[in-house]
Amino acid sequence: MPSSSIILVSKCTIVPEQNSTIKSLKLSVSDLPMLSCQYIQKGVLFNSPPYSINDLINSIKQSLAVALVHFPALAGRLVTDDDGHVHIVCNDAGVDFIFAKAKHLSVDGILPPDDDVPDCFKEFFAFDRTVSYTGHFKPLMAVQVTELADGVFIGCTVNHAVTDGTSFWHFFNTFAEICKGAKKISKTPDFSRDTIFNSPAVLRFPASGPKVTFSGDESLRERIFHFSREAIQRLKLRANNGSIVRTSKATRNGFVNPDSAEIYGKRLNDRTAAISAFQSLCAQLWRSVTRARNLEGTKTTTFRMAVNCRHRVRPPMESHYFGNAIQSIPTFSAASELLANDLGWCADLLHRNVVAHDDATVRRGVEDWARQPRLFPLGNFDGASITMGSSPRFPMYNNDFGWGKPMAVRSGRANKFDGKISAFPGREGNGSVDLEVVLAPTTMAGLEADEEFMQYVSAVDFSSQ
Repeated sequence: MPSSSIILVSKCTIVPEQNSTIKSLKLSVSDLPMLSCQYIQKGVLFNSPPYSINDLINSIKQSLAVALVHFPALAGRLVTDDDGHVHIVCNDAGVDFIFAKAKHLSVDGILPPDDDVPDCFKEFFAFDRTVSYTGHFKPLMAVQVTELADGVFIGCTVNHAVTDGTSFWHFFNTFAEICKGAKKISKTPDFSRDTIFNSPAVLRFPASGPKVTFSGDESLRERIFHFSREAIQRLKLRANNGSIVRTSKATRNGFVNPDSAEIYGKRLNDRTAAISAFQSLCAQLWRSVTRARNLEGTKTTTFRMAVNCRHRVRPPMESHYFGNAIQSIPTFSAASELLANDLGWCADLLHRNVVAHDDATVRRGVEDWARQPRLFPLGNFDGASITMGSSPRFPMYNNDFGWGKPMAVRSGRANKFDGKISAFPGREGNGSVDLEVVLAPTTMAGLEADEEFMQYVSAVDFSSQ
């Protein structure tokens, strides 16, 4: 693995180019539980720009100041009022900007094929292991630009009580858009707080603030597994085929009869009925990680997915609502049952839970939290859980700062524990997916040896455009 030491060149505060017209934004029932989570750390790796690094740094600073005009919440600070409600005060206090060098690292050197993610990426982000509650005292965002031998990494760290993944990438896309020269942004954020997530409920904290809910000291391995569109479509076909065969009981000698095949075709054309490609991939991961963990058959396993609620409520929220608008969907199964049944059975469990998470379910979740306000328990407390975050739908590669799209998307150390998975779109797009998988070393070795899982994994082509 390449050495991960970097040299800090400069650090400054960037403030919005214009004063904010928004004064205060109250945290919602979707924001507040994230106060014990660490800041989100995501960034993009580029080949070197066709101009000097000094010109790039000046351009990024200027663009960041303009971007903050459109996203004033990121330049503010958290404040708790006398009643215990937490607000983002849009006081234009600014964000941290860091310039660093790691000229001993090359783009190819930190993108090793079929190997763990190098530790150097953890040094490409500010606010390492910082809990979001500290936004009361620290900036809510930091941008770090790290110059490599033949490339640049732009890392963005944002308070998780202020943004979810949807809002994070909305900002990042806009930031890149401005840096590339756009005079007008394409998607204006919505800062309204008159949503179902607004509540008078108060989340109480100890005087020292909340602590992160996982240890952060365990030995872990981290790998990126790439799945082409073709591989995922094979998984989807397998999952839906198994589900149809099982539910219709219409097989002869292991083959689907014509009537069942007709039902299957209709199901694939029905978004609510068909198991999705991503659900199929999640099901395969759940089965294979459970097998690699070698759990007792009676042990209950959990697959937890974060879902965007903006389009699930009625009437729908603005798609560019800025803040957290997510809920967690847990799906449970005994380890023995998960492995005894086929992929379709497992995928159907996930599918039914996702489809059932409608307006009524979202509202029940809000009401339940308001009755008993609590922090989000991030972690793997029983050794049998998987937590899926991020999304292959996020526009992570739609970040052209002026000289082409990123080579790769990577994250920092934040919010990682055994069983934490993050889904990214593949660089080639077209429905491909990258899974950032964090596991205990023995479990990762078992996953790498799992033929059912590895048959769908392929190499990444970094030369594709």
